[in-house]
Amino acid sequence: MIRPHDDRITIRLIALIFVTIVTTMVISRNKQMQTIRASEFKARCLALMDSVAASGEILVVTKNGKPIAELHPYSGSRASSPFGLHPQLQIQGDVITPIGDDEWKVLE
Repeated sequence: MIRPHDDRITIRLIALIFVTIVTTMVISRNKQMQTIRASEFKARCLALMDSVAASGEILVVTKNGKPIAELHPYSGSRASSPFGLHPQLQIQGDVITPIGDDEWKVLE
């Protein structure tokens, strides 16, 4: 546990996180993604899915020269929480029933 007075540890931790984020961004920017026209993708879809699964690279599908979709290899993980929210988040109370007019007046 980091104590508030351990400034050196806090600064080192922040620096490590920053370096990790910047490194990840640089690696992802320098990675050339292969592109393919939508018509060609349609004709070779199954073979391209096998290729992406084997190589692990991302394939960008274009239409009229503009990217419209990306084909990623399956990561094997699924969000454990509803709607992809933070795992410790808990929904409490009734979130389905509409609120009354009195509650909306507070927001004015």
